[in-house]
Amino acid sequence: MPSHLQTSCDNISPLQISKLHKTFQAGKRSIPALTDLTLTIRSGIVTGLIGADGAGKTTLMRLASGLLLPDSGTITVLGHDAGHDAAIIQKMIGYMPQRFGLYEDLTVQENLDLYSDLQGMPMKDRAARYRRLMEMTGMAPFTKRLAGRLSGGMKQKLGLACTLIRPPKLLFLDEPTVGVDPVSRRELWDIIYHQVENEGMTVLLSTAYLDEAERCKDVILLHEGKLLGQAPPQEFSDKLTGQSFEARSSLHNRRGLQEKLSSSNVVLDAIILGNYVRIITRKSQQGDELTDLFSTAEEEVEILAVPPRFEDAFIYLLTSGKTEKFKPPQHVEKSSQAATRNNNDAVIIVRNLQRRFGDFYAVRDLSFAVQRGQIFGLLGANGAGKSTTFRMLCGLLPASDGFLEVAGENLRTASAKARGRIGYMAQKFSLYAGLSVQQNLRFFSSIYGLSGKQQKERIRWALETFELQAIRTNISGELPLGFKQRLAMAAALMHEPEILFLDEPTSGVDPLARREFWRRINGLAESGVTVLVTTHFMEEAEYCDQLVIMAEGQVLATGDPQQLKQEQTSKSLPNPTMEDAFIALIEQFEDRK
Repeated sequence: MPSHLQTSCDNISPLQISKLHKTFQAGKRSIPALTDLTLTIRSGIVTGLIGADGAGKTTLMRLASGLLLPDSGTITVLGHDAGHDAAIIQKMIGYMPQRFGLYEDLTVQENLDLYSDLQGMPMKDRAARYRRLMEMTGMAPFTKRLAGRLSGGMKQKLGLACTLIRPPKLLFLDEPTVGVDPVSRRELWDIIYHQVENEGMTVLLSTAYLDEAERCKDVILLHEGKLLGQAPPQEFSDKLTGQSFEARSSLHNRRGLQEKLSSSNVVLDAIILGNYVRIITRKSQQGDELTDLFSTAEEEVEILAVPPRFEDAFIYLLTSGKTEKFKPPQHVEKSSQAATRNNNDAVIIVRNLQRRFGDFYAVRDLSFAVQRGQIFGLLGANGAGKSTTFRMLCGLLPASDGFLEVAGENLRTASAKARGRIGYMAQKFSLYAGLSVQQNLRFFSSIYGLSGKQQKERIRWALETFELQAIRTNISGELPLGFKQRLAMAAALMHEPEILFLDEPTSGVDPLARREFWRRINGLAESGVTVLVTTHFMEEAEYCDQLVIMAEGQVLATGDPQQLKQEQTSKSLPNPTMEDAFIALIEQFEDRK
């Protein structure tokens, strides 16, 4: 290509969208997905596509990939009209959807071969490209392993490798780090930036993790299908200067302080982070004025200004116009079993727990105890043994060795009795997708032995408490992710359990839904319900009273969030976050192997 033409092409935006509209039909209802959307992305950078559930992020990527047709408006991708030149565009771009189609009964190598065939990769070029991709993703030792036996992080890296077999000029990544542990997230970002810096690739990446938005050069913020703004993330954050604060209580009651601050009309948002509560105010404030406002004779509340984050701006833009605040539900009257127990009782006791699959130890010598009313976090990299431990604690999987007691029952002798006292919310939506919201609640309340007046009352409670009344006749499988999460949690609580198990409950859920979820969990814990949770989102670990961090089925560290962070403090890392502490512990474990 002549040099003057090359320069001209390079100046063209890889993606230009003008007055785009897209609506979907659900029965007789029309659901607008994108409305009058106009934007342009810059070449050779990572652009973040940010928005709450239902904002239109996936629809936008599918339209730009030529997989959907717009109702009106234009989409130009690498100089081609997406409505007319879909086949041409699909050969030029890479697209990794949320659920990338790996073939789990094929090996890593066989998946690479299959996608090379699909992308028309010449045989003579494959060996060198495979070698480069496996080196880049760290997957070289695993080429003979079945894809179905890879950890979540490794599956995502293989999916990305398959997408990059032919290096595209433009790469679409739809939430590539959902359900991935912090170490794998960091590795995925290293791969992405390698493509941008060394291959000159342009990347459009959607994410539910707002700390990832700060890694992007530019951010597109969508809400309900409309563009709220496009700018570097710092430009969004700077507008919140004077509205971001950290609050600490002399009573050291983080959950109580969060509720106190959240109920104030001065405060727009309050979340727990370590030993303090981070707040966003509705307008610019002075820290000492806020300290005077919230301190009482019984409780001194110290409030200090802190630099705003992109997440602060996101929450502000999406909620500043709302006057009605979310009120977390209180758990209904405790069961008779809970009423007779002391709050200092250990309601979960694990000693020397082991689980073997043949010669492989999924869990090895695991020991911990959980007190009533605690929020207890079980953290670890993908494949650490968290879900296996959960299944044993719920009586769904027998232990190979060790002692397990849940709600006063030995799981080796009375697992059915223990299951009646626990609620379980699985990592993936596990209710009946073909049933309506109300039908699911009726079915699960029946399984828990509820009938007649008691069943009707609990269904009414669930519909009202989780704000599901308006969608009670909707088919569950068609609900947005945030509503699926509400329904799954309501089903797990139908029988008023003493203990609630939550296995990565907010994976892929946007920050607004996560906040609502954790307000509910805090309310349950305050009423005496014990919560055991696994999560890959390290800011959620800050809500926990106690943590266990695992790797390869073993305990690496135990303690409260603040303690674990302090233990990883160093000259190079004077104020480690929970994610910093987690990664440091995993790296130390890897170095010892």
